[in-house]
Amino acid sequence: MEQDAGRFYQHAASRATDAAVRKLLGDLAAAESQHERTAGEIEEKRLPDAAKGKEDDNAKRSFILQIVQPGLVGLMDGSVSTLAPVFAAAFGTHNPWTAFQVGMAASLGAGISMGFAEALADDGKLSGRGTPYLRGFVCGLMTVAGGVGHTLPYLIPNFYIATVIAVVVVVFELLAIAFIQWRCMDTPASLPPQR
Repeated sequence: MEQDAGRFYQHAASRATDAAVRKLLGDLAAAESQHERTAGEIEEKRLPDAAKGKEDDNAKRSFILQIVQPGLVGLMDGSVSTLAPVFAAAFGTHNPWTAFQVGMAASLGAGISMGFAEALADDGKLSGRGTPYLRGFVCGLMTVAGGVGHTLPYLIPNFYIATVIAVVVVVFELLAIAFIQWRCMDTPASLPPQR
């Protein structure tokens, strides 16, 4: 915040025509710069590494609960729930444009549904999952993205080429989901051992 304020004052000082105003703005920019240095020194002196690590862990946990987890749920739902309508329309009609229209409708419908479901699931106070509006927006947006990914190839007029590309996109969607789970949710990359 101090950096932004300092830059604002410096920019304003460079545009000011009155010498007294220019000096005042320059002094304010210097004071903001000093505030930033002082805050850094206090943090370094009084915030132990363990506490800083705990703050970082809490910030990561909040990001995962508020952004990654709803986005991942949306991506999974959009990728999987729209497969049947898109490919049913494609193979039923052999018309790429019809498959595209069905895929877009299914993606948008699923996005709206999942967005509302996530937003109405809880208010975030008890679970610590943050604002429901943000979670609902992220979940809905990622649901639409998951469905649109394998729908877009059906803009290609050739049914067979569009279908091959759509299948390849589905494979990449599933790999992306697995990667996000592995990277952000600490899910192992391998399957659990069979008993």
